[in-house]
Amino acid sequence: MTTRAPTVPAIFARRRAGVLLHVSSLPGPHGIGDLGPQAHAFASWCARTGQSIWQMLPVGPVGPGDSPYASTSSFAGEPLFVALEPLVEQGLLPRAALRLARGERAPAEGAKVDWRAARRFKEPRFHAAYEAFRAQGGLRSREWRAFQRAHAWWLDPWCAFAAARPGASSDLGYHAFLQLEFDRQWAALRAHCAREGVLLLGDVPIFVPLDSADVMADPALFRLDRHGRPDVVTGVPPDCFSTTGQLWGHPHYRWSEHRRTGFAWWISRIRENLRRFDALRIDHFVGFVHAYEIPGGAKTAMKGTWRPTPGRELLEALERACGRLPLVAEDLGAVTPQVVALRERFGLPGMKLVHNAFYGPASGDLPSLHPVDCVAYPGTHDNDTTLGWWRTLPPDARRRFCRYTGYASAADARHELPGEMIRIVLQGPARTSVVAMQDWLGLDGAARMNTPGKGSGQWRWRMLPDALGGLDAATIRNLIDATARA
Repeated sequence: MTTRAPTVPAIFARRRAGVLLHVSSLPGPHGIGDLGPQAHAFASWCARTGQSIWQMLPVGPVGPGDSPYASTSSFAGEPLFVALEPLVEQGLLPRAALRLARGERAPAEGAKVDWRAARRFKEPRFHAAYEAFRAQGGLRSREWRAFQRAHAWWLDPWCAFAAARPGASSDLGYHAFLQLEFDRQWAALRAHCAREGVLLLGDVPIFVPLDSADVMADPALFRLDRHGRPDVVTGVPPDCFSTTGQLWGHPHYRWSEHRRTGFAWWISRIRENLRRFDALRIDHFVGFVHAYEIPGGAKTAMKGTWRPTPGRELLEALERACGRLPLVAEDLGAVTPQVVALRERFGLPGMKLVHNAFYGPASGDLPSLHPVDCVAYPGTHDNDTTLGWWRTLPPDARRRFCRYTGYASAADARHELPGEMIRIVLQGPARTSVVAMQDWLGLDGAARMNTPGKGSGQWRWRMLPDALGGLDAATIRNLIDATARA
């Protein structure tokens, strides 16, 4: 099979620097980051520092454990990301709604997202805004009708699913209203980013959970038994993250049905995400070549089987429907020559994690060995921060890092982290480099976003309100300019 040489999408066509920060991790007064003023301010900070890519985690409604990778819809947006300030500006809420009412408990303003407290604070205000929207004739407006017509194919199943959740409003219009507001606010943020010259890099999980609007709307696309239970579930075998493997528990796809429909669901999914983002990271890209199938009733991922998947057919269908695919392949884990060949056939950049570069000699993750067409990171949301990584790094790996970077001792290297790690990533040959915000802030392992295989207490890290003020934007810009990035 020969490798094609298609035109590189604009986002990957020149040397760029970017930052990884999820929406939930933005600061702000209401318990969780959202699409309001702080998101606009962060995009402007990216521009001032010379970073032209803002990478996020999946922005769909979070699933069990508040995980963005177990989203209950492949198309809807997380309602908690709807900011209150724009609702005030539209006249749907009084300005007093931005503050605590008498006797109301405040969401935490520390360095952790409090998902429960954010819901407790925001949801009554969302209901009040919806009632004002109705009273002002919003349900008869041209915008409302146009939004519903354009998105009915996913909006109706999502609203039915959301309304059936325990404790949720049974008013389908309320759930549609939140998606309209998410869409409005996202469009405003996207336009602001475009004015600032900042491109958005999104993230698409390869699988979806059983308890989701996707499975409810079209169960034939998934391998379920006659009782609606998965025949086999997803995960990965034992690895460096977990001795018993990672049991994700999502149902596998019934690929024969996807073939029969011309991969219509996948095409719709990628199109909708490309409406929001300039490019997308495909999580667990190896699953487009082979997927690890675990028996449906298993308690761990220790016993499973790798089975082939029709990734080439799928990507061909996506390319026919969407044109040149601005996708990043998360080609980590069980990477085989077939995975590399598939990625190269469609001209997709892969990923390199510099945290992995020092555990053995001549690692392909060393920045000097990175291919041009990849996205280089110190680490991703699944990794520790650079300071946390160093704390658990074996002595021989520390020595390799010192030899690579020229430090006389591990103590000298530790004193310069994470700045040195950022520098070697930015100086590398990869056209695209992305640094987690925790590393720009010099934070330790307490700021880690996620530990794979751990089901609770994840996805909670959040920037403090004055965090950006402690960074010198000009110094960051000089570093990025010096490495010929933008």
